[in-house]
Amino acid sequence: MQVSLAFYAMADQRSTRQRLIQSALELFATQGVTETTTRQIAELAEVNEVTLFRQFGNKHGLLLAVIEEAAVFKQFGQALVRQASETASLNDIYESLKAYATACLQAIESVPAVVRSVVGEAGQYPPENRAALGKGFTQANRYVADYFAMVIEQGHLQTHLPAEKLASLLNGLLLGYAVIDFTSEFHELWHNREDFLESVVILFLNGAFADSQRSLSPVRLAKLESSDSSVISDLSVSLVHSILQQAKKTSLQDYAIAYVFFGAGLSSSEVILLQRRHYISDANQQLLQVGHGTRQVPVNQWILGKRYGSYTRNPLTQWLKSRKDSQLSLFVSDDDQPLLEVELRQRWQTWTNGLLTPEGHPPAIAQAQQTWCVELLMRGIGLDDLQLLTGCDQSTLQPYAQRAKEKTALEQAIRLDQKN
Repeated sequence: MQVSLAFYAMADQRSTRQRLIQSALELFATQGVTETTTRQIAELAEVNEVTLFRQFGNKHGLLLAVIEEAAVFKQFGQALVRQASETASLNDIYESLKAYATACLQAIESVPAVVRSVVGEAGQYPPENRAALGKGFTQANRYVADYFAMVIEQGHLQTHLPAEKLASLLNGLLLGYAVIDFTSEFHELWHNREDFLESVVILFLNGAFADSQRSLSPVRLAKLESSDSSVISDLSVSLVHSILQQAKKTSLQDYAIAYVFFGAGLSSSEVILLQRRHYISDANQQLLQVGHGTRQVPVNQWILGKRYGSYTRNPLTQWLKSRKDSQLSLFVSDDDQPLLEVELRQRWQTWTNGLLTPEGHPPAIAQAQQTWCVELLMRGIGLDDLQLLTGCDQSTLQPYAQRAKEKTALEQAIRLDQKN
């Protein structure tokens, strides 16, 4: 009996500790470290404040536990190293680095208040807290350095810097982006996060690997060209509806994701950051809050002439009603973790398998957003309004306006011919 009581006491103690850590993380994320009190944390965890002090000493001790037990860097680094065994070319390196960078920023951006607090208050933290932060960064570097070392060896690649330095540069760039993006408003350093990631990875590869451009395959070169905002290639009506039907056959979640792509015009990097609380729906509208809640985008019922449900019953609401997990993310992986961009792209490939554009290419994921923008312009929205919805400047959107004019002129010409 004494052993059993001791066992349950230890289990209860672990449960209390985890509740306090989770409650602290939630409050740090919503209101920052400074504004969060130990009483608030204890109340959310449903324990006595004395218990918090007994477990962690003070708020900084609890913050230390949050940093150490989150193990975010370790998880991303381990996933990156696992991918190295499948890396065969610089195309694969590009995809792996993009996925790693996206996942890191996704994790950091999920708790912007924590980032701002940590940056602003780091000088007030005890040495052990700063050491824990340093340990997390070092841990990330170690795994990313291992990844670089493996792909360099497997691909017999020549680099200008050792693997450790490459890892430090990449992680430094990611952290620098997060600090700038979370501590300043309306900067014009990048159009959006996708623009930053694409630029960093391409520049990083071309600067890190000697003669890397010669190793880029025609597929990769085409991908670089498609990222040019002056080249707009929206998808046809029949192709869009075919993709949506393919997604519907795959799963409820896949159908919901495809619906968000074509109904709200979000990029893949924006989709994976969505949480349940970012979806707002009633009988008259449905909206998604994008970019830390600073921008709202409507989710259209009508997609290229076909209606996909109503505001209260559609692929997205059906997916949410089917959820049995407690994950905050709007879309999740098979193990109920937040969906990564690399997983999202794999799903897109499943939906578009066997489909080709008039140019003979598989539909690219970026074309969903392009299609949405062109459709809205053709339906009468102005460039100023589209700028607010997308967060892009007018110079970026001008090619979309030109494409919409071309399609409108073509439709008018066809109607004239049909009248005759």
